Amino acid sequence: MADHARAARMAKRIQTIVATAIEREIKDRRLELVTITDARVTGDLHDATVFYTVRGRTLEEAPDHEQAAAALEKVRGTLRRIVGEQLSVRFTPTLNFELDTVPEASAHMEAMLARARQRDEELRKLRENAKPAGDANPYKHAED
Repeated sequence: MADHARAARMAKRIQTIVATAIEREIKDRRLELVTITDARVTGDLHDATVFYTVRGRTLEEAPDHEQAAAALEKVRGTLRRIVGEQLSVRFTPTLNFELDTVPEASAHMEAMLARARQRDEELRKLRENAKPAGDANPYKHAED
């Protein structure tokens, strides 16, 4: 039976260990702009998925996701060894790295909401001076 509370605690610990190791112990320039955002561990505690994002060096420069993925793949064994040393469990989980697309999706959704708000404001301004087309009372009356 899976202990989800233990898996969640282990995932949080793995996230912290991997982030600290990338920042302090791994000397790869391709990982300078990588941020560890989340980690998840399977119920049997044998596999861990670590989510990451990559920033660009400047606001105009696009992040290099391929270089970051290659660098993480290269240091996967070293990171697993570090996790095993600091986690002190019988079986060290295998590490899989996955790009976290939530920030990009969130930014896209915010842009769509901003456009919708702008269009709503334009429609509100147009509606202020609008008059109904046709008669004020469009229904037929018995006198007609």
